[in-house]
Formats: sequence, C-alpha cells, structure tokens
Amino acid sequence: MKSLLLLFAALILTATDVRGDPWEIVWSDEFDYEGLPDKTKWNYEEGFVRNEESQYYTRDRLENARVEHGLLVIECRKEHFTPKDHPPVEYTSASLTTMTRADWRYGRIEVRAKLPKGQGVWPAIWTLGTNFSKTGWPACGEIDIMELVGKEPNHIYGTLHYSSEGGKHAEDQGMLETDNPSGDFHIYAVEWDADRIDFFFDGKKYHTAFLEKAGPGDNNPFRQPHYLILNFALGGLWGGPIDTTILPQQFLIDYVRVYQRKAP
Repeated sequence: MKSLLLLFAALILTATDVRGDPWEIVWSDEFDYEGLPDKTKWNYEEGFVRNEESQYYTRDRLENARVEHGLLVIECRKEHFTPKDHPPVEYTSASLTTMTRADWRYGRIEVRAKLPKGQGVWPAIWTLGTNFSKTGWPACGEIDIMELVGKEPNHIYGTLHYSSEGGKHAEDQGMLETDNPSGDFHIYAVEWDADRIDFFFDGKKYHTAFLEKAGPGDNNPFRQPHYLILNFALGGLWGGPIDTTILPQQFLIDYVRVYQRKAP
C-alpha cells in the first residue's frame, strides 16, 4: 500500500509540473556583467539604416550601448560625431540584433524595459525573418513586440508586417493606451504559435494577430525563424519632429528572455 501511495504522489507531482508551467527558457541575457553587450549574443546595425531616421547607429561604442548596474543602456545622443569613412553626424544611437547569433520559430519572447520619452523618440523591440537578405521587407515578416513614439506618449503598439497578395505591404496592428509607460519598467511580450501571435503588456493581452492572413503553410513568414532587434530610433517617418532639448535619452532593458513550450 505504501508503494502505491508513493507512486500516486509522484504522478500527481509530474502532472502538476506539466500543467503549471508550459514554457522553458531557451535563450536569455540578464545583463549581469559590465561593458559592451555580449558579442556572443548581440550584433550591431550600423549607419543610417531605415525609415529616414535622424540617428546614426554606432558599433562597439559605450556611449550608445553599454551594460551597467544590471541593465542594458541604449542611449540616443545629440553630439558631433564623425564615423569612420563617413561625414560627421548630429545624432547617435544603437541597434542591437541577434542576427547570426540566435533565432527562433515560435515561443514566448519577453523583455522588461523602461522606455525613453519626449518628442521624436522611437524605441522598439521587434523581430525580422532570417531570410530578410533574400526576400527583403516586408516579405520576410516583422513582429513588433513593442513600439512607442514620443508624440503619442500613452500608446504602446504591437504589429505584424508582411506581404499581401501581389506583394504589397500589409499589417495587423494592436494598440494599448496606458498612463505614462515611460515612467517605470514594464514587461513587453509576445506568445507566438503556428496559428497566432498574442501581444502582452505587463501580463495583459491587448492584441491577437492570426497568422493565416499572411499566407498558407510554411510560405507564411511567421512560420519561419526570426531574429530579435532592440533599437532606439529618433525622428524619421513615424517618430516625427525632434525636441533636441530632451537629449540624451536612455532605453533601459533589464532582461531579454526567450521561452519555448515544453515537450508533452
């Protein structure tokens, strides 16, 4: 009888564990070190990259991207800076990416961050399909886990970008209105499965995007691997006019964690 009771207890514990937490962590950066971001995990974009933005993204420059006091600091600055083999620029910032370092298909991507504020800021947490260099944008697919523009200080956006039939740009966007999201740290996350992506702010789901809109089967860009990007843009097509008196501003990231579902 005692053996049967022990076996029954073990079965209960196993079942509780499976039901209690369906996710297991597969990649993270807790930023528990000092200096430049970990080069085994992060790469850089460099230059004027997209969207007619005003900032020049630098590489391996502590003034724009550094880890200190347990946080990743991405700092946008107004300064006179002359990149190598490039004319002087007026604004600098950083864009970190896991391209060639890590990518995932499906799972939960979670980032705890404190956002910058002020007219012209445009911080983002997002992904691109790893086939970006072959197919281009938006055919590769883009998942915007979090975007904020300073001219809309109480709005958080979560969006999918992709190609519709005929190759035209299409999007599926959700928006959450919340008081002063730049005033403190918050958790931004998506839960990404083969049929849908749910968007979360501090555990509250505010948008669901269904993947079937982006195409059938494995041709769907959201059924392919993506890599992660953390960037702090300034101005540009959506960021709009810049209030230079607010600079420098910092985008602070406490951690980045990627989970995938546990095997049954």
